[in-house]
Amino acid sequence: QVQLVESGGGLVQAGGSLRLSCVASGRTVSRYALGWFRRTPGKEREFVAAISWNGGATYYADSVKGRFTVSRDNAKSTVDLQMNSLKPEDTANYYCAAKEDIGLGFSDRREYTYWGQGTQVTVSS
Repeated sequence: QVQLVESGGGLVQAGGSLRLSCVASGRTVSRYALGWFRRTPGKEREFVAAISWNGGATYYADSVKGRFTVSRDNAKSTVDLQMNSLKPEDTANYYCAAKEDIGLGFSDRREYTYWGQGTQVTVSS
C-alpha cells in the first residue's frame, strides 16, 4: 500500500502562484510514476501532469503547459506541482496519484492505483 497526502492548496488571485506538495509513505514510490489530477463538481477527474519514476520524463495537459511544472524527490518521497499564472478555470480539487511506471498511460486516471484525499485550489478573478 501507498499512502499519499497533499498539501499547499488555498485561495489565490488570478495570475498568482501556488505550489502543491504530495508526500508518499508505505511502499517505496521510487519505482512509481506520480501524477496530478483535478476535479470540479459534476466533472470527471482530469489529468494535469505526471512524472516518470526517475524524473526523466514529464507530461502535461495542454491546458497547463508552460504554466505548471511537476517535479519529484525520491529521497524524500515527494512530488510537487508548481502552478504559475493561475486562472479561474484552474479552480478544482487537486489529487496526487501513483502508478507502476510501465512507460505509458501517464495521463489515464484508470491506470493509477493509489490516490490522495485532495487539496482545494481556488483562483479568484
